[in-house]
Amino acid sequence: MAHPEHRIIIGMLEKLEGLLKEAGYCPDGSFVLHDIDEEQKSQNLRYHSERQAVAYSILEVPEGFPIHVMKNLKVCGDCHSAIKSIARTTGR
Repeated sequence: MAHPEHRIIIGMLEKLEGLLKEAGYCPDGSFVLHDIDEEQKSQNLRYHSERQAVAYSILEVPEGFPIHVMKNLKVCGDCHSAIKSIARTTGR
């Protein structure tokens, strides 16, 4: 079952993707373990749960408050780089 605000979260993810590209971010497809083309790898990375959590937090957490995303598994290197870039570009 999808989150009730799924479309809004995806919209924020797409906005963040545009900001990342403007900032010079380039997805690292080496973290996708499937044998697919680079465009599909980039698409798969874009919707990782960590990025969705950050997008939702940007929508819900008031400015000036820190965003903390906790996970019980290791974050992929691409998400780590993307989230650092998101933090710099959004000031969050």
